[in-house]
Amino acid sequence: MKPSNTPAELKFARPLVTVDVVIFTVLEDELKVVLMRRPSDAHEPFPGRWALPGGFIDVDKDASLLGCALRKLQEKTGVSAPYLEQLGSWGDASRDPRGWSTTHAFFALVPSQDLVLEKGANAAQVEWIEATAAARKRLAFDHAEILEAAIARLRSKVEYTSLPAFLLGEPFTLPQLQHTYEVVLGRPVDKSAFRKRMLDAGFMEEAGTVEGTFGRPAMGYRLRDRSQAALFPRTFSPRDASELGA
Repeated sequence: MKPSNTPAELKFARPLVTVDVVIFTVLEDELKVVLMRRPSDAHEPFPGRWALPGGFIDVDKDASLLGCALRKLQEKTGVSAPYLEQLGSWGDASRDPRGWSTTHAFFALVPSQDLVLEKGANAAQVEWIEATAAARKRLAFDHAEILEAAIARLRSKVEYTSLPAFLLGEPFTLPQLQHTYEVVLGRPVDKSAFRKRMLDAGFMEEAGTVEGTFGRPAMGYRLRDRSQAALFPRTFSPRDASELGA
């Protein structure tokens, strides 16, 4: 008897599987995230609540979790090539009233220029909201926990990486990059120490003269590699800043 090529029927229930994306940008001198208000239909989970953008994996479209995250990001913001990093996975029997559910969360860094937010089929409203204020909202599912984890991850990595450069359009100036670091960190950094660290790290290349602060000409920069962030040997602590500026 010839073996069948038909896969064996699964004998266990499948959980609901989604991907959620925390989309960060710097806008109006604040670190902001995208939140979407869920429809007010009483048959929907958490009607009328704010939530992170995301949705169910489409097995016909998504070859991977990353592919699903990129698709959701493109659908919500029109951005197709951002910095995207997997944050973690959340799952249990109670996070979604429709059944046992797991979500795989990512965070994305996108420049604010030319972003166009789309509501999508399952969102009544979509907005950029200051990140800390967004995390204090009574979000749907466990999205407040996911958002808090994303903010903590970003701010900790900013201390020793070039991640804020992915929040800027290119070319950008060193003052613009420093300001972006300060917005994300929520504190000032030493100017001379910052300049030395950025130029010594070698992750940028000159892109010609651009209009800088107060209309003055300044050197513009672009990233050499947009696939990953550069790592620094030290964090942006006050002691390190004074040492680097010495």
